[in-house]
Amino acid sequence: MNVLAIDQGTSATKALVVSGTGEVLGSAERPVSPDARAGGAVEQDPEELLSSVLEAGRAALEASGATVGAIGLANQGETVLAWDPATGRPLTTAISWQDRRAIGVAERLAPHGARLTELTGLPLDPYFSAPKMTWLREELTTGGIVTTTDSWLVRQLAGVTVTDATTASRSLLLDLDRREWSEEACELFGLDLASLPEVVDCAGVVGESTAFGSMLPITGLAVDQQAALVGERCLQPGEAKCTFGTGAFLLVTAGSLPRRSSHGLSASVAWQVPGSVGYCLDGQSYTAGAAIGWLTRMGVLDAPEHLDAVASSVPDAGGLVLVPALAGLGAPWWRPAATGTIEGLGLHTEPAHLVRAMLEGLAAQVALLARAAADDLGRPLTTLRVDGGLTRSAVLMQHQADLLRIPVEVFSSPDATALGIAASARLGAGDRDGLDGSPLAPAARFEPIMPADEAAERLARFGGAARRAIEASEEGARG
Repeated sequence: MNVLAIDQGTSATKALVVSGTGEVLGSAERPVSPDARAGGAVEQDPEELLSSVLEAGRAALEASGATVGAIGLANQGETVLAWDPATGRPLTTAISWQDRRAIGVAERLAPHGARLTELTGLPLDPYFSAPKMTWLREELTTGGIVTTTDSWLVRQLAGVTVTDATTASRSLLLDLDRREWSEEACELFGLDLASLPEVVDCAGVVGESTAFGSMLPITGLAVDQQAALVGERCLQPGEAKCTFGTGAFLLVTAGSLPRRSSHGLSASVAWQVPGSVGYCLDGQSYTAGAAIGWLTRMGVLDAPEHLDAVASSVPDAGGLVLVPALAGLGAPWWRPAATGTIEGLGLHTEPAHLVRAMLEGLAAQVALLARAAADDLGRPLTTLRVDGGLTRSAVLMQHQADLLRIPVEVFSSPDATALGIAASARLGAGDRDGLDGSPLAPAARFEPIMPADEAAERLARFGGAARRAIEASEEGARG
């Protein structure tokens, strides 16, 4: 069966028509425009998100010339909005997962942080949905209902209000052990449990839509990073992937039982399909591709496609250590107010040193996350599969392998998320092969070449710089 797989992301919506064998028959992409402003605000226009889904989906179908039997939709995760459940009309903009204005909510609930982590598997941080939902209620509107964007999009497409278990597990409102909304968590955040969407499987018929022509069932739903985990077939405990998109998102499959991290990582649902549930540990750098965009806007880099040419024009970062906390620090530090820092500037510093230091800082963050995940699982990671636009940077991928001390395999498709949601949609439409299958052969493989002692020293330097960045931000807040 062919399916229409839609990946509604932070900066673009991609749509693929995928055959039953995983072949891409047609594709299309439409950009969307996050609006970042001072004070940590990052918002999106809900109608633009919906239009991008409709336009990309229809264009992919036209390009393929094929008929499809089902729709799968992946979403950007923790982005929320208020909307009228009777009409579907948005009552606010979409508050992006990158938005940091709910820091005050998280600080106010800090005494309950350990309990919330025990319940939900997530650290208390404004990155997740619930703090933003509470902030939205307190600052913008008390009308309508507040959900993540997936629920609103499905309501517009099919007239039903649901969310899937993976997206719900990114909210700080889901009891991770029961995979049901937690009354206790909702009370702590001052949110009405009764108004939350029904939590459904990632695979199964949730509604029908004529938005793309004939009536089609929506049979696959998932948050984007978990969909990519499935797309890259990281289905066994210890298998790991990292998506280098707007941010960098490391996910490690943890098995069929829920667990909690003792090293500052998040724990959430990796997939929930009929007869099977998986869990994962994850951590993130909030800015990866966004950091390269920042370098370009600042004039340090003339165009993103010249990234490697510039980075390779110098042998190293010239003594710079850059902490790319341009939107705060996520796991394992969870310091949303932290800001980026650069250490080691001198008269010798060239723009190329700054570019290379940014790539090395990104790789160091991911390496520290991977080390934390390995410690939690009690086993070393053996390979990291990677996807996303920044995997085109051989400089970044080589440095990532060097710091991790394991091979890095670049996924051969740029659309791991869409392929993952396609697999869920096929299963939800009755394909009994489920999520199983072998990963695609990698497009490239990077082996570590840096001496182990040098890699350890670089990680230690970055860790020290990150601690100093946190201390500086906290001192600034006190002052």
